Amino acid sequence: MQGLAVLSLVIIVSSGLATSKLTNNSKKKVVSQVLSTRSEKFVAIPTLTGQSYPMLSAQAALAIDLTSGVALYEKDPDKLLLPASTTKIVTALVAMDYYTPGEILTVPNIKSEGQRMRLIFGEKLSVDSLLKGLLISSANDAAEVLASEFPGGREAFISAMNTKARQLNLNNTEFKNPSGLEAVGHVSTARDLIRVSEIAMENPYFAEIVGTKETKVVSIDGKFEHKLTNINELLGKVDGVAGVKTGWTENARENLVTYIERDGRKIMIALLGSQDRFGETKELIEWIFGNYEWREVAYP
Repeated sequence: MQGLAVLSLVIIVSSGLATSKLTNNSKKKVVSQVLSTRSEKFVAIPTLTGQSYPMLSAQAALAIDLTSGVALYEKDPDKLLLPASTTKIVTALVAMDYYTPGEILTVPNIKSEGQRMRLIFGEKLSVDSLLKGLLISSANDAAEVLASEFPGGREAFISAMNTKARQLNLNNTEFKNPSGLEAVGHVSTARDLIRVSEIAMENPYFAEIVGTKETKVVSIDGKFEHKLTNINELLGKVDGVAGVKTGWTENARENLVTYIERDGRKIMIALLGSQDRFGETKELIEWIFGNYEWREVAYP
């Protein structure tokens, strides 16, 4: 079924190339992406040239060429699944909407499990430090601090996360907590995660944090130091990978949203429920760049 879906896409794209015309819907997708530096307008359309297709263990997968909006690979992209710590993409966006990076928060008496940066009760840190802990080392305690200090507290923060999801048209996403721990009704899809990640990566501050391989943050009084190492094993190892977010719980299995810039192309990939998120994402990246050609089509 995966191969048929990709093959159908190739037939559609090939037809467009043969006639040098795009459908009205396609025009709407690419009009904002045309190259304004030329006397004529062009859009680069990815065309599949290979005949083999990756077979992934992931329960859902989607790869998008961000410039054209063309799906390069898909497997159940709208299936409702546990997002795990990919939740923290929206946690960060809500926190960035409300707090300033230099704002100081005091760690309250919170409960957190799973991945942590080991915050100490009463410790004072900047929001910048908490965001780095949240996105680099996927710290659940950082998520809880950002949520608990929000006006109205933790529940108001979660409500703001769901409001943000509606505003961004993440129509199959619902949050029950700020960290991504398993909860009934806490769900998302590969398509929704690609959409929110594309928006998030347009924020240079967010992009800088998720592209950081390792760093350390220090409490305001200098007494506590937290070393942060990015969980994303592809960062710095696979050409072009610049983020975005990992996720794991026992039932969610392995999740990964990945942004790649290579050879002038911008690709976003989301895998949910994988048995090997890093290996399968790497395989998918190399398959895309080894089996697609981008051909410029005149846009009248």
